[in-house]
Amino acid sequence: MLCTLCPRLCAARRTGTRGDGRCGMPSLPVVARAALHHWEEPCISGTQGSGAVFFSGCPLGCVFCQNGRISRGHLGKIVSVERLREIFLSLIAQGAHNINLVSPTHFAHAVGEALREPLGVPVVWNTGGYERAETLRALKGRVQIYLPDLKYADGALAQRYSGAPDYFEIAAAAIEEMVRQTGPYELGEDGLLRRGVLIRHLLLPGALENTKAVLDYVARTFPPGTVLFSLMAQYTPQPGAEGLLARRITGAELRAARAYMESVGITAGYTQDIEAARREYTPDFDLTGV
Repeated sequence: MLCTLCPRLCAARRTGTRGDGRCGMPSLPVVARAALHHWEEPCISGTQGSGAVFFSGCPLGCVFCQNGRISRGHLGKIVSVERLREIFLSLIAQGAHNINLVSPTHFAHAVGEALREPLGVPVVWNTGGYERAETLRALKGRVQIYLPDLKYADGALAQRYSGAPDYFEIAAAAIEEMVRQTGPYELGEDGLLRRGVLIRHLLLPGALENTKAVLDYVARTFPPGTVLFSLMAQYTPQPGAEGLLARRITGAELRAARAYMESVGITAGYTQDIEAARREYTPDFDLTGV
């Protein structure tokens, strides 16, 4: 295939075992881990865990990625579409509340095929937000929950950290397509998200104005009751980090972000505590469940 799944539009030639594009991945899915995951927002993880399938490779390539071993290191195992569906069903048999597809964008064609028949639990598209609306439209009816990041409203910051100066325009269009597909979020009596969009934003050190601009966009675009929002404080400096990225966020930065979130009227969702940046949120990518 000549790939145009993601906004990079690199038209790379991808075979079943090799890929030369920005993501570096073949056309068949590459999976690094598939297991019950308890570290998502409560409406996703619930009491039994989310059935998280971690895909290798990434078209975005953020310099601060906590999953660098698989997003850039390409650790993982190639699986067939049939095996991918077997993995989904195995996680459901283990009690997963949902199937949580982590960084699936560059395998959207294969994932969509694996989801041709309903699974009986919600499917979560867990993404960095840098998505083509055209690719998302092909998933309509197969994905019930979208869990996108909205990392940047500042194009210069997006270029510096992700090489994607068009990030905000692309991600905003993608998130609006996600909301069109799911409609307003729906929570069950058990507190689990049945369908809808939960937007995540990671507060970065020294980037409070970027966070405020993201919050402004969400507040003016989505009326109350439309989307959930998660303000994340878990930024952790990665090996070799320089400048502002070499430190964690401060308590003052988090308090200011929370106050601004409240001031613009975003109340449905979650905010992490400062201690979140001192916990290990990265699982072992040891091919469990693959």
